[in-house]
Amino acid sequence: MMESHLSRRLLLGLGLSPLVGSVRAQTPWPSREITLVHPYAPGGPADTLARALGHQLEIRLKQPCVVVGRAGGAATIGTASVARARADGYTLLIGTSAGHVVTPLMQRIAYDGIGDFSFIAGVANQPNVLVAHPSLPVNNVQALVELARQQPGALNYASAGTGGATHLGAEAFAQAAQIRLTHVPYSGAAPALKDVLGGQVQLAMLNLAATQAFIQDKKLKALAFGGRKRHPQMPEVPTLAELGWGSTATATWYSLAAPKGTPSEVIEVLRKAVADVAADPQYQRVLASQGAETLDLSPSETTDFVQQDKVAMTRLLTQLQLIEK
Repeated sequence: MMESHLSRRLLLGLGLSPLVGSVRAQTPWPSREITLVHPYAPGGPADTLARALGHQLEIRLKQPCVVVGRAGGAATIGTASVARARADGYTLLIGTSAGHVVTPLMQRIAYDGIGDFSFIAGVANQPNVLVAHPSLPVNNVQALVELARQQPGALNYASAGTGGATHLGAEAFAQAAQIRLTHVPYSGAAPALKDVLGGQVQLAMLNLAATQAFIQDKKLKALAFGGRKRHPQMPEVPTLAELGWGSTATATWYSLAAPKGTPSEVIEVLRKAVADVAADPQYQRVLASQGAETLDLSPSETTDFVQQDKVAMTRLLTQLQLIEK
C-alpha cells in the first residue's frame, strides 16, 4: 500500500496521470495471430474466398491470418464457434445466409444468428449456376422441367448444405416450375461437386467458382446462370432471369463478422483493412475468377443487409413450407 501511494505521488509530481502507465502497457491490436473461420468444407468457394481475404489481411494488419473451415450443422458449427469466441478481434467469421439467417429460422440453435455478432463488412456475392451431369438427357432448362414432370422426385440435386443458397435456390426453382426434385445436402460445395461429377447426383445449383472449370471441360452441363447478366466466360449460358425464373436466382453472400462485444476500435481497424482489400486489383481478380461480385458495405450497412436477408428468407421459407407462418 505504501509503495502504491508513493508511486501515485511520484506520477502526480511529474505531472502524469496514474493511468498513463496502464494505457501505455496495453498492446495495440492486432499483436498476434488472427483466426478466420468459415463454416464449410475445405476446398470449396468459401474456403477459396477466405484464403484470398486472409492473405490480404495479413499484408495490411502485419499478423498471420489462419483460415479454418469448420463444416457441418448446415453452417451452424463454424458460425457457433465464433459466436462463443472471446470478443477480442482474434477470431473472425466469413459468414453466409445459412449460418446467420436460414438455419436459425429453421432450427433451434444455441446462438442468435444476428444478435451474437458484430458485423464488420460485406465481402462478396456469388451467383449460382444450375448444372447437370452429362449423362442427364437434357441440354436446357425447359428440357429439364419436362423430364422432371415425367419423373416426379426421380431427379436429385446436390447442395452445399441445408438452408444455404444452393439449397433454397434449387427449391425455389422447383416450386416455380411445379416440379419435384430430391434434395441431397452436403457439408460444402466441394463434396457436393464430387458426387455430381461422379454421377451419383444428377443436378446441382452451385457457385460458378466450384463448377466453372468442369463446365469448360464438359464434365458438367451448365443449364442456366443465376447472375444479373450472362457471365463473360459463359456467354452461351442464359440467365435464369432471361428464362423467366429470375425470382429463383438465389446467390451466396459472404460477410465478415466478429463476436458480439468486440471493441469498436478493433471493428474500425478491420473495416478499413477490408475496404482497402476490396479496392486491391489482385483481390478483385481473385473474385472475378470465382464468379463473385464485391459486396462493399460498412458495419451498419452489413447489419442492415443481413436483417433484410432475414426478412426475405422468412418469406421464401414460408412459401416453400419449410417453416410455419
